[in-house]
Amino acid sequence: MFDTLSDRLAATFKNLRGKGRLSEADIDATAREIRVALLEADVALPVVRAFIQRVKERALGAEVSRALNPSQQIVKIVNEELVAILGGETRRLRFAKTPPTVLMLAGLQGAGKTTLAGKLGRWLKTQGHAPLLVACDLQRPNAVNQLSVVAERAGVAVFAPEPGNGVGDPVKVAEDSLAHARDKQYDVVIVDTAGRLGIDEEMMRQAADIRDAVRPDEILFVVDAMIGQDAVTTAEAFRDGVGFDGVVLSKLDGDARGGAALSVAQVTGRQIMFASNGEKLDEFDAFHPDRMASRILGMGDVLSLIEQAERTFSQQEAEQLAGKLAKGPKEFTLDDFLQQMEQVRKMGSISKLLGMMPGMGQMREQINNLDEREVDRTAAIIKSMTPAERADPKIINGSRRVRIARGSGVDVSAVKGLVERFFEARKMMSRMAQGGGLPGMPGIPGMGGGARRKPKQQKKGKGARRSGNPMKRQADERSTGQRPGEDGAAFDPQSFELPKEFRDMLPPK
Repeated sequence: MFDTLSDRLAATFKNLRGKGRLSEADIDATAREIRVALLEADVALPVVRAFIQRVKERALGAEVSRALNPSQQIVKIVNEELVAILGGETRRLRFAKTPPTVLMLAGLQGAGKTTLAGKLGRWLKTQGHAPLLVACDLQRPNAVNQLSVVAERAGVAVFAPEPGNGVGDPVKVAEDSLAHARDKQYDVVIVDTAGRLGIDEEMMRQAADIRDAVRPDEILFVVDAMIGQDAVTTAEAFRDGVGFDGVVLSKLDGDARGGAALSVAQVTGRQIMFASNGEKLDEFDAFHPDRMASRILGMGDVLSLIEQAERTFSQQEAEQLAGKLAKGPKEFTLDDFLQQMEQVRKMGSISKLLGMMPGMGQMREQINNLDEREVDRTAAIIKSMTPAERADPKIINGSRRVRIARGSGVDVSAVKGLVERFFEARKMMSRMAQGGGLPGMPGIPGMGGGARRKPKQQKKGKGARRSGNPMKRQADERSTGQRPGEDGAAFDPQSFELPKEFRDMLPPK
């Protein structure tokens, strides 16, 4: 959603690179470019004005003028101010001291409240809670049935005593749900309320009546991140009419400019607590302002990527894989490769995962054009092999490649390419598991890796020659167990001296 804003900011910061000192004109030009980028992203004008003022005040101060790298300092300032706009620190849910905790969802019709209720219920279930969804949207056709279907898919309970479609009292349903939750020992109640296409008195009155009846611990305002500037107007109306404690962004994966979503927290004074970034029930998580600012500036979101991996990969499987790789590359088979690939698919879209990695903003077009079906084709090739071929791909000859290609519906060249890539990947993974660097990089002493060279045999007759390079001469003498400058004596580490050029670089004792 923030791709356009990210591209504009990246282009702005690129112009600052290489400058050892920033003049006031440079800062004004940068502030002007940032202002245009934010306005094009549909960020509210008052928010843009305050943001630019704070950035300019800090940029003209001592923290930039005295910095070793002024351009990086500007990026740091913009990052910190973006975090402030998005709410500062991560806002957590407040749970009631005595269960059940009541969470009330409010917002316009079409904002995605019903689907989000299922996502929130599933997320709370993974956190160890027992949530109950309550169908209080009795106006919209099939809203009750939709909530029941979503609850079933999410694996959580639902309380829907009324059929809806204009039948039933939503306030009474909300009141009865609390008694039902206490009786069945549900510790979190999520109340899905009705919305309208626009702000009206009836909707506000009904939401206020439900609020007064159940006294929710948290009122969450659900806002569609794609509706533009109207998101701020609607949020202000709900804040003044019903009141809410936190904001939930839905449809964050859309292609709208999305800047209005950046304005909600600043304008309303209520922090963004959750974000929904896809249609699947698991594409939902707590909102972290610092991580979102990092994504907007193209610096990735490594922490979210790690958390997602920890939820998908079990510790036992990771240890088993590490053990196999440590033993040697031959222990890692195509079965293991297929298992790891399927685990990665469980983490979600490959393009979204790549987008979380730092520096991938420059490859956004390639990532967006990534064919997700390539993973399925790779899995089909491996599943078309025999157990012996998966265990030892070296036995796959020409005739076997033809059979595998026919079985998986691909070309023979695709099978050959997969096997070659597997051997390269296995070699690299084994090298890294044993403590070595990446291919082409030397191994770290004491950590394994790197090619071990055999010591050269000294020539007989004339004796070993001493190098004129003092560093190389000392290394040669160490390899033969000699003290520098003496033959036959053991090497004493205390006697080692750095060359004068290196000693001059060290601080005085």
